[in-house]
Amino acid sequence: MLRLFKRFFSKDIAMDLGTANSLIFCRGKGIVLNEPSVVAIDRYTGEVIAWGMEAKRMLGRTNKEIEVIRPLKDGVIANFDVTNKMMRKMLEAAYNRAHLVHPRMIICVPAGITSVEKRAVIDAAEQSGARECFLIEEPMAAAIGAGLPISEPTGSMIVDIGGGTTEVAVISLGGIAYSESMRVAGDEINEAIIRYLRLEHNLLVGENLAEQVKIAIGSAYPLEQELTYTVKGRSVETGIPASKEISSQEIREAIREPVDVIMKTVFRALEKTSPELISDVADYGIVITGGGALLRNLNVYVEKVTGVNVIIADDPLTSVVRGTGWALEDMATYRDVFVN
Repeated sequence: MLRLFKRFFSKDIAMDLGTANSLIFCRGKGIVLNEPSVVAIDRYTGEVIAWGMEAKRMLGRTNKEIEVIRPLKDGVIANFDVTNKMMRKMLEAAYNRAHLVHPRMIICVPAGITSVEKRAVIDAAEQSGARECFLIEEPMAAAIGAGLPISEPTGSMIVDIGGGTTEVAVISLGGIAYSESMRVAGDEINEAIIRYLRLEHNLLVGENLAEQVKIAIGSAYPLEQELTYTVKGRSVETGIPASKEISSQEIREAIREPVDVIMKTVFRALEKTSPELISDVADYGIVITGGGALLRNLNVYVEKVTGVNVIIADDPLTSVVRGTGWALEDMATYRDVFVN
């Protein structure tokens, strides 16, 4: 009874500190926060003006007094001070400011993270109010969140496509048998769309609009019914507002390079994993999580190229934080998955 009482009132949290979005899972409550990893700062005072979705709406629309920053790049901390401020805001939002305590945290990190980058995450967590911080690798967290049998003597392959990194791993007996972290993911797909519109249509757009195009008509493999989208931006030639109707075929061609880089990472995993584990993957399939899993027909493309069945995880955007949260709620069972 005492254990249940302590668990119910625990302030421990799990955090997916992502390049594109950051999420918080509270013990006993589930996911309580999901916001873009964006912060708007007063250039002169350094104070936070806005964060999350409110700050993301400011991208490309600020005046000279405000700077909008994405403090994480390629899955790791690029701006320590702003990350620290963002984490404090996230904790204040997750718990009422008046009831903010010093929680124990589990934070997921890319599989390819360096020891210096790990230390930066732990320092940011401690300075934002954590009394203790544990780290878990993103592909392991994604596999747990996707419901894969990670503790069984069976090979499970997970492909987590986030904003800054793509994590590919084969997991068996509670550990990672093979993993690769590639810093090509959703952000690079957005940048490919920006380049294509500039070079092929003389149209300048920002990252928010490129993301909207990707969501609206992006695909990795031909659609049964192709789509169109009217993109509004600024003409390269005249400097005045302009618009173009773009097809899903064009965007598919625009993003081919980053999508194929991700595919090559999947191929390397298949080539370098033991035959026994690959046999399991062939039987049970490849599971894709993360925001990139929502790219239309990505599963079809991977299946066509690899010949292996592909499964999109349920609610792929939250697989990582759910897995991190489940590890938080049963730390005794998952103690071996922490990497610090």
